[in-house]
Amino acid sequence: MIAFISGGARSGKSTHAEALARRWQAERGGARYYLATAMSGSDEWQARIGRHRQARGEGWITLEEPVDLIAALERVETGSTLLLDCLTLWASQLLYSSEHASHASELAEVQGIAMIERLLAEARRRDVALVIVSNDVNEGMPPEDAEVWRYLAFLQRVHRLVAQEADEVIQVMAGLPQVWKRRGEERS
Repeated sequence: MIAFISGGARSGKSTHAEALARRWQAERGGARYYLATAMSGSDEWQARIGRHRQARGEGWITLEEPVDLIAALERVETGSTLLLDCLTLWASQLLYSSEHASHASELAEVQGIAMIERLLAEARRRDVALVIVSNDVNEGMPPEDAEVWRYLAFLQRVHRLVAQEADEVIQVMAGLPQVWKRRGEERS
């Protein structure tokens, strides 16, 4: 099972994703993992990460991996539940890390799409229930900055890929989930 949950900043998407991961893990058994893509560099980020950990509560095995999602998935037990939070940070770190200093190189984009495809396929193959969170960051007018536009275009490619492969696609606005896709339910 794969779910894709998106929403704006502070929309409640992570809270909804955590509840879904808890429910799936309770139904399926296995361990419950939280894959954090945020890097805890600044004091502000460390405080935010601490608040998120406290709010999540106990019962989570936390993995921290800013870019290599496959390496993180390899540490997850078969039959478990994995919450990946979030694709927005992952995409920026993939494209703009010192390893890809050429600013969103096409090679990084190709590698990123391949990594997402492999993540989805491996999660299904290993029966890992996967809940993926990302931000809706392309809701306004197209940006004038070419590099911002390139980042948004890449992130939207990733979103479309994940949404196409997901069993559930949910958008959270003001804490309210809107289900756009649920396997077995046809929408017109």
